[in-house]
Amino acid sequence: MTRLHDPAAHTFASDNYAGAHPEVLQAIVDAAGGHVGSYGADPYTRRLGEVVVEQFGEGATIDPVLTGTGANVAALQALVPRWGAVVCAASAHVYTDEGGAPERLGGLKLLTVPTPDGKLTPELVDRQAHGWGDQQRSQPLAVTITQSTELGTVYTPDELRALTDHAHSLGMRVHLDGARLANAAASLGVPLRAITRDVGVDSVSLGGTKNGLVLGESIVTFAEEARVGLAYLRKTDAQLLSKMRFVSAQFLAMFEDDLWLRSASGANARAAQLAAGLADVPGVTVTQSVDANAVFAVLPADVVEPLREAHHFYDWDRTTGEVRLMCSFDTTEEHVEAFLADARRLTA
Repeated sequence: MTRLHDPAAHTFASDNYAGAHPEVLQAIVDAAGGHVGSYGADPYTRRLGEVVVEQFGEGATIDPVLTGTGANVAALQALVPRWGAVVCAASAHVYTDEGGAPERLGGLKLLTVPTPDGKLTPELVDRQAHGWGDQQRSQPLAVTITQSTELGTVYTPDELRALTDHAHSLGMRVHLDGARLANAAASLGVPLRAITRDVGVDSVSLGGTKNGLVLGESIVTFAEEARVGLAYLRKTDAQLLSKMRFVSAQFLAMFEDDLWLRSASGANARAAQLAAGLADVPGVTVTQSVDANAVFAVLPADVVEPLREAHHFYDWDRTTGEVRLMCSFDTTEEHVEAFLADARRLTA
C-alpha cells in the first residue's frame, strides 16, 4: 500500500486525529495469529475481564464495543426503561454530537441543563429531576455526565460523589461518558476507580480511540442493574464485534505498564504548556479552566484563519470567536511551540 498522508503532520483539531500508539499496534500484531473464538470467546477478552477488576475493583465487568456513541447508547439503554429520560448538560457529547443516536437508536429522551463549565451539580440536576408519576412527562431516571467535559473541565471526586449521592437519593442511576476519562484521572492524580466506582457511578463508557487506540471503546459496569441486558443490547445496537480479540488486546495494552496514564499525562501537559503560552499572546483570552487536554480560547479575528491553515483546529462558538485546541498523546513540546510562535508572529 502507498502511504497517502504525511506521518509528520500534526493538528490541534481533535485527539481523534492522532494515529495509534506503537504499543497498541504491537498488541494487535501479537493477537493476530491463529484461530480463537469469536464474539468475545477469546483469551484476550477473558484476560481483559480480569484486568478491569484489577483497575476498578471486584464486581466490575467490561464489554468491548465498536464506537463511543454505541457505548453511550447501550449503557444508557441498560439503565433506563423505554419510558425513561436522561438528564445531561446542554453541552454534553450525547446531546450535541451523536446525531440524535440516543433518541433515534436508543429511544431515550434527553433532558438538558445549561452549564457554564460543562459540569452538572445536584442543583442543576434538580431543574429536570421532577414529574415522577406524571404520565405526560418522560420519567427522569438517570443522569449522564462527561469526564472530562466537552469544555475541557474535570469533576473532582468530591463533586462526583455529591452528584451520584443526590441522583441515587432520587432513585436515578448515574452513567459517565468517559471518552477522556484517562485525561481526567491523570489531571487529578488518581486511579480510574477513584472517579468512577469509588464515587458511586453505575456505569462508564470507557474511551480508547482518543488515547491511542486504533478503534474500539468499552462499557464498564459496577451495579448489577447497569449490566442487565447488555449482552443483548450490544447486538441490537450493532456494537457486538466478531473479532473482539483485537479491541480487547488494545485495551490490555492500554492498561499494561499504565500506558493510559502515560499517554493522557503527556496530552494534558501539552495543553497546559499551550494555555500558558497563549496567556502571553496579545489579544488572546483563554476562556475555560484547562484541566485536561483541551484549551478553549478567543483569538483575534484576523489571526484565526492563518493559524488554522498552519495548524488546523475547530471553531467552538463563532459568535464569540472561541476556538477549541486539542492536544493528543503524540503532541510534542515542539508542536506547541510552533503554534505559539505563529500566534505571536501573527499578532505582532
